[in-house]
Amino acid sequence: MNFERRKFDNANQKHEARDDRSVGSDQNQPQRLANKSGFEKNEFVVYPGHGVGQITAIEIQTVAGFRLEFFVVYFSKSKLRARVPTQKAAGIGLRKLSSPAEIEQVRRTVSQTAPKARTNWARLTKEYEAKIKSGEILALAEVIRDLHPRSTQPEQSYSERQLYATALDRLSAEVAIVEDIAEEKAALELESLLIRRTGRAAV
Repeated sequence: MNFERRKFDNANQKHEARDDRSVGSDQNQPQRLANKSGFEKNEFVVYPGHGVGQITAIEIQTVAGFRLEFFVVYFSKSKLRARVPTQKAAGIGLRKLSSPAEIEQVRRTVSQTAPKARTNWARLTKEYEAKIKSGEILALAEVIRDLHPRSTQPEQSYSERQLYATALDRLSAEVAIVEDIAEEKAALELESLLIRRTGRAAV
């Protein structure tokens, strides 16, 4: 079990007895429905708009007279608990962690030369925000590739720095869990690829 997994587990144990900020109802029922989504308790998943979280429980709740099954997903960094209907999990974009092959594709993506930036920053901002909210790992890789600061560019705006930091944070969190390394190490390795790429482009 790596450092990042231990952080998740310790945080879950610490907050088990109390309800942090949450999405959805908190009425629990003892009975269980059949979980056909493919996700299991204690599994790490990616939730669009929030990043990597861990399924800490599968609960039955009564909503408008109907018994529904929910995943309780805990995000240790934001101390957020989200309740996701199991039957709608795939539809809202909840997904399993990326495979090692997909992580390698991420590295190839961030090593590529960034496309020439367009001048319409307002439209570009919306595109980057949509990529981050999608939760797709290659979309996150494209954001940090495109927004990594280069010495030949003027100083970045606050919004550019924020988008870059958010994408890098979510991307490195997933890489860390998949590769069983510390999140800080994952972030440093990704940024080293970006730095080498900009060095090659300047030659």
